[in-house]
Amino acid sequence: MAKKPPSKKPSRLTGSAELEESAPRKLIEFDPATLQALQLLARDSMKDFQELADEAFRDLLKKHGRPTGLKEALRQSTRGIPANDQNGARTRRTKTR
Repeated sequence: MAKKPPSKKPSRLTGSAELEESAPRKLIEFDPATLQALQLLARDSMKDFQELADEAFRDLLKKHGRPTGLKEALRQSTRGIPANDQNGARTRRTKTR
């Protein structure tokens, strides 16, 4: 008899995003009124709760000027160097006669 390859656990699908087995999770508690309002918003906007949470946390990070990805973090790090700033760039002087 041939051995079966070890089966992988199926990854959990949430909306259009696929979560890996090692994805970190946090437990958040809501009061009943807030939870009901979030569930209604999710239903009305045809999104699941995870998509609403992702959007909310991205907006929170943006509000506080924190990068959400590697590309954005690299952009912000280069902005801190004055040589890369358009306003601080030296301009050539033209000779006037």
